[in-house]
Amino acid sequence: MRLSRFAVLLVLAAAAAVFVVGGAAASSGASGVVGHVYVNDNTAPVNSVAGFDRHADGSLTAMPGSPFAVGGSGTGQPDASQGSLQLSADGRYLLAVDAGSNQISVLRLKPDGSLQLAASPVASGGVDPVSIGVHGNLVYVANAGPGSSAGDTNYTGFRLNAGGQLRPIPDSTYVLPNDSKPGQVLFNGDGTRAAGTRIATSLIDSFTVGADGRLTPAPGSPYDAQAFTPAQGWGQLGSEFSPTDPNQLFVSDAHVAGGGAAFPGLVSSFGVGADGTLTPLGAPVANDGGAACWVEISHDGRFLFDVNTASASISSYSIDAGGGLAFLQSTGPGQLGAGAEDARLSPDGSSLWVVESGTNAVAGFAVDGGTLTPLAEAAGPAGAAPSGIVVD
Repeated sequence: MRLSRFAVLLVLAAAAAVFVVGGAAASSGASGVVGHVYVNDNTAPVNSVAGFDRHADGSLTAMPGSPFAVGGSGTGQPDASQGSLQLSADGRYLLAVDAGSNQISVLRLKPDGSLQLAASPVASGGVDPVSIGVHGNLVYVANAGPGSSAGDTNYTGFRLNAGGQLRPIPDSTYVLPNDSKPGQVLFNGDGTRAAGTRIATSLIDSFTVGADGRLTPAPGSPYDAQAFTPAQGWGQLGSEFSPTDPNQLFVSDAHVAGGGAAFPGLVSSFGVGADGTLTPLGAPVANDGGAACWVEISHDGRFLFDVNTASASISSYSIDAGGGLAFLQSTGPGQLGAGAEDARLSPDGSSLWVVESGTNAVAGFAVDGGTLTPLAEAAGPAGAAPSGIVVD
């Protein structure tokens, strides 16, 4: 009988232990952390990356320890560029431009989502780095300049090793005129081609990518956006290759006239040949916003989201199989804050997150096809001038 009671006590103790462990797990699950959002703060004299826990209900909360110092310096003001913060291909590192110190920082993502400097920042190979393109271990940086000498404005290549260190690729620098103001550099999905945008001169660079990581300009590159028939707007800035078709490139046109009207916002689409040749896929397609600047495409390649900075709105487009665009709708007044810039979808495509440089905040939207519904908004750290964004 005494043994039986002891057995009962053991059973009760085991049940209690299961309850405690299960309760702890439930408590952890109740926080609903489904991922993270990271923003390049572009702070001076020490740059940082703000980290947020992303919750199942669509809210964001600042991570413990955020913002995370990155080692270099920002400029203290937002960058007119897309992709100033990027995730490495293996998901282990964040790469951030340090525009104030002309460097690139690499941060290691820890299991809890917090960040740790992986290596000392490296020189970007030019002046005012603003954008990073990544494919596999190949990394390119757009240096916007202008510097004090020719060559300070360029695209420069690196290799990222398994330890998080960037190594310059010899003879990889592609020099641009100092008045170009490049806004982005990026790769297509299979890494065979790359593109870059020049905001100030309305030109689009197109390249093939060699096995050695060096870029070869396509025949006719750079392409004058005004020389196409029809002309492709002015002030090319944000761009993205289709995630489902490496032969399609989409580019935002910030103005409808040189240095003139920002309304209406325009987006252009191009076919990309095997040699990198760009061919317009019809006329630029207008929306009802102004200053179309940043571009993000749904993971299934069916919808494009264009951030219109002047009107503080996001316009949705459908994309047909041939790369043709059709404007659908835009977010309503007050749903997005001032200075809206770079945008990124969550890995599952269910939410879109936008940097608001004017309000130092991040805004989220639930995604249903081409329809966006506002989620919560989170403030960035004091003194930030946010630009690039990564969502995991």
